[in-house]
Amino acid sequence: MTWKFWHTTSKSLPETTANLGSPSSGPVFKIIIADFYDNISNCGATNLANALSACEGLRTEAYLENFDHSFLNLESRNIFDLIDTGQSILKQTQSDIIIWGYRDNDKIRLNFQNNGHYDENGNAFISLMDSFYIPSSVVDTPESKIPSELLLLLYGAVLSSINNPSREYQIYKKYLLRKVVHQLSKIDSAQTLTDEYLPYILNFVGIIYLSLAYDSSYDGDLKIIRNIFEDALKLQNKISQPTHIGCIYYHLGQMYDCATRYIANRPTSYFKPAIKNYQNAQKYLSKYTYPYDYGYVCYKLSELYVSYWKQTEDIQALRDAVFQLREAEKVYTQILFPDFWGQIQGRLGYLLHNLGHLTQSHEICELSIRAYKNQQKIITEKNDPESWAEIQEKIGNIEYFLGRLQNDASIIQEALSCFHDALYIYENAGRNSHIKQIKSDIDKAYQTLEKLKFSEEE
Repeated sequence: MTWKFWHTTSKSLPETTANLGSPSSGPVFKIIIADFYDNISNCGATNLANALSACEGLRTEAYLENFDHSFLNLESRNIFDLIDTGQSILKQTQSDIIIWGYRDNDKIRLNFQNNGHYDENGNAFISLMDSFYIPSSVVDTPESKIPSELLLLLYGAVLSSINNPSREYQIYKKYLLRKVVHQLSKIDSAQTLTDEYLPYILNFVGIIYLSLAYDSSYDGDLKIIRNIFEDALKLQNKISQPTHIGCIYYHLGQMYDCATRYIANRPTSYFKPAIKNYQNAQKYLSKYTYPYDYGYVCYKLSELYVSYWKQTEDIQALRDAVFQLREAEKVYTQILFPDFWGQIQGRLGYLLHNLGHLTQSHEICELSIRAYKNQQKIITEKNDPESWAEIQEKIGNIEYFLGRLQNDASIIQEALSCFHDALYIYENAGRNSHIKQIKSDIDKAYQTLEKLKFSEEE
């Protein structure tokens, strides 16, 4: 895959329409463009929606209802309002993406929010803080036309932001991205570049390529993506806000993160650069100003440390995984993100169980039990009995380990109670393999109790 890139200025952009393919009979992604925060022109959202409507696979619509736009100043502490309002609009309109527009002098800043932002671990390699700048002149009047190269890049940005978990939609998204990347690779212009746009453009070109090639086993794709993001970082003196530098480091971390899973050749060599770039991102994405981005980076770092621990048996990596997940837990609370919080609690239970077992620590094992019980606040016996039983079985295993560690019959009795809770569910569900395993665990617990009683009598 070769990469070329266009260079242009806002003054010399040709007024053409991109030939981005005719609509197919496949899935359709619904895109909402919220009415811009703009005190000069009031038709930007409509003009952008009309332009994107020419793109294959998209159904676009301008959202013109009146609402408070003040949160679109991303340097304020109102990021919570932005996310909550976006999720509300996405749910109301049943859309895949909402595009926010904000006037910054003679430019329009666009940000992309999907309906799984910071709540699901999907395959959309984009942050809500990623900013895409376009000249305001291309959307300011009904007669304005977005240049074909710019529309192509914007189309790729929209596709990259989609996080629909349906396999059918993921296949179609990748098909469309392949077409976009093919056209991007052919763009080459000798026109003079406007430096102020370039780092943001390079960032989104990198996101588009990453969205297409994230699961590639060919390390040549990785080198192309890395070069694009590194070129963007070389121009960081042109970036107006340090938040955007953090986003570029975040995407470099995502790229190396993917390499640890999909590139079979030397996967362990990608762990350190993945961790390093995620850590660099954390320096710019403050947990106080941009907590969701910070927390999600923590979550991804925890996953990396776990994988590194499994491959190297480095117990410090396991400790680091717990620390990062604890940081994520502070951001993704039970009230705001109940499902994701429950997922974090389950992972904490697993990590703390392993750490407690390796260090023979009673306190850490108790923390593991507490995390699993927190998970059961989300996965209850009533709403998901089999999953609840599996968690109960895990708690029983920890209790059994603690009982043996301390020669405490009362703790082993607690383990037996958990095992029988799970056995009852498994028997009702007819899960024979689970029944066989847990009966074996129950037998071991009774045998251990007998040994403890015998030793007390002596």
